[in-house]
Amino acid sequence: MKRNVLLFLSILSLSVLPLDAETKGSAVKDELKNHFQFYGFVRNFFAFDTRESVASLGDLFYYLPKDVDMNEDGSQDLNARSSFRFLALTTRLGVDVSGYKVGRTSFGAKVETDFYAGITGVSGTAQLRLRQAYMTIGWDGLDLGRESKAAVSLKLGQAWHPMAADQPHVLALETGTPFNPFSRTPQVLMDASLGKHFVLSAGAIWQMQYQSAGPAGASADYIKYACTPEGYIGVTCKAGGFLAKAGVSVLSIKPRCLGTEIYKDEAAGQFLSRTVRVSDRITTCSPYLYLQYRKGTFEAKAKTVFSQAGEHMNLMSGYGISYMGPADALTEYDGHFEYVPLRASSTWASVSYGKKWQVMLMGGYVKNLGTAEPLVTDFTDDSGNYTDSGHLYFSKNGFSNLNAMWRVVPTIAYNFGKFTIAMELNVTSARYGEYREFEVPAGDGLEIHKALPASNGLASEHLHWVTNHRLQLMARFTF
Repeated sequence: MKRNVLLFLSILSLSVLPLDAETKGSAVKDELKNHFQFYGFVRNFFAFDTRESVASLGDLFYYLPKDVDMNEDGSQDLNARSSFRFLALTTRLGVDVSGYKVGRTSFGAKVETDFYAGITGVSGTAQLRLRQAYMTIGWDGLDLGRESKAAVSLKLGQAWHPMAADQPHVLALETGTPFNPFSRTPQVLMDASLGKHFVLSAGAIWQMQYQSAGPAGASADYIKYACTPEGYIGVTCKAGGFLAKAGVSVLSIKPRCLGTEIYKDEAAGQFLSRTVRVSDRITTCSPYLYLQYRKGTFEAKAKTVFSQAGEHMNLMSGYGISYMGPADALTEYDGHFEYVPLRASSTWASVSYGKKWQVMLMGGYVKNLGTAEPLVTDFTDDSGNYTDSGHLYFSKNGFSNLNAMWRVVPTIAYNFGKFTIAMELNVTSARYGEYREFEVPAGDGLEIHKALPASNGLASEHLHWVTNHRLQLMARFTF
């Protein structure tokens, strides 16, 4: 009898296991279907340049053409050479998570990755990297009165910088950079939808991949030791097919933490120096305005940014030193420097029309406006001339003697279901110059750190344009 009971229980357990596994499999399938949306694409770029240029990520992320570099006898410009490459490094994978709710609070997330990090030049092995990774918390249906409703959402993690999120109509990897801000960065961002037409945004932003310039090169240490996140506040207005955004970014960083203090040793009766912590800091403000109109398959966009030290957003900008202390060691000095930002105006506009056959056009202009206050200058020779000292910390993807730049990008694309093939011509012209020399006023020859009024960090002598034509083909399959 005992043997029969054991046999019956064994058969019963075997019959239940497949049913349990099937039930669990169905639950997992429903979970994925209801809450997870996977997406991505495989993308190939084919690019030909007529001039040596600054470009990154397998030379696919384009910035600007390099300045003239003449050989020893002045017969050839060594940067006037063409190049070609084709790569599939920008293949992307991502997942959106949504549909989770507890009471009136909803939760979501995004994880997005691609494969082109770790590439130097056009050779190497692509590595997987984090592109975006953030969670969202939202509350909707909040009562505003007069039958109006509000919704508040909070984004925590790495996502597009709010000034970089709206991009021009181009297919190139750089999406309008450096005319458009470009940065994905750690942040805490709140959006409050007030009725149907207005959204207020405010956030605290950090630096990771895209960093400020400084004495040690591009680094996130400058914001790390400043202990102050980048602040952002903006407003969005939408009605019909129109959308407008305005916002401002405020950044405060510490270029140096340590400096040299000059003090008088009373016992020794002389001035000595020692390394001390310093209070160096620069605070900048960068406002922007964005406009968009959409009707059917036609869309027009435009954005303008007035940046101060906007190099952490991939803009052609930076900052310089305006004070380095007294010129001699016969005065007590606390060791700190003072700084002033380079100002730049960056503007673009673009249009797109069509769905299956799609035509696009983007145009952009950047103007370096120099600094509002004079920079420190260095004594250069016995003739009593000063020249810009080079105490400028400029974007690592550009050159401080850049005066202006423009770009025109016509594009034609054919969309066949999930497959797209496109051809794009990128014409970018950069205006380079040289720094002007200044005569030192009488009696100031020994004050090697005296800032002269005209020393604003703007290269304005011997101006000349150099132009690159990039012809680019793209093939993409989206899934």
